[in-house]
Amino acid sequence: MMNLSRRHLATAALTAFAAGAWWLLGERRTPAPQVSFSLLDGSTLTTRQLMGQVVLVNFWATSCSSCVAEMPDITAMNDKFQGRAYQTLAVAMRYDPPALVADFAESRKLGFKVAIDNTGEIARSFGQVELTPTSFLIDKHGAIAKRWIGAPDFAALHREIEQLLTEA
Repeated sequence: MMNLSRRHLATAALTAFAAGAWWLLGERRTPAPQVSFSLLDGSTLTTRQLMGQVVLVNFWATSCSSCVAEMPDITAMNDKFQGRAYQTLAVAMRYDPPALVADFAESRKLGFKVAIDNTGEIARSFGQVELTPTSFLIDKHGAIAKRWIGAPDFAALHREIEQLLTEA
C-alpha cells in the first residue's frame, strides 16, 4: 500500500510539474521584430533603442475613421504614462501621404512619436499588418505582450501597461 501512495505522489508531482511547465511556456512572449522607424522629425528610432521601455506600436492611417477616433484616447494614455518608461509610437501605413500624416500630427498636437512606413516593411515585419488600427504592446524586454486588431479596450490597455511597467 505504501508503494501505491508513493506512485500516486510521484504521478501527482510529475503532473504538477508538467502543468507548471506548460503554464510557463504559455506565458512566453514573441520577440518584437528588429526594425527602424523613420520619424516625422527626420530622425530614426529602432526597436533595439526602445528596450527597457513599455511601447505601444499603433499602425494607423489618416483615412481610417477608427484610427482617427482612437487618437484622443492614445494621446491621453501617452500623457498618463509619460515619464514612466513608456512610449507610444504611431506608424502610418505606406499608402498614407507623408504630408497628410504630418498635417494630422501637427493639427491634433500628437505628443508622441509618429513614423511613416514608406515601404511597408515595418508592417510586414510585424506580421503582415494590413488592417488599421492594429496595435502591439511591447514589454521592457522587447517582446510582444499583446496585439489588438481594431480599437482596444483602453481601460484594459491601461491595466496591461501598468502591469508591464512593474515587471523587472
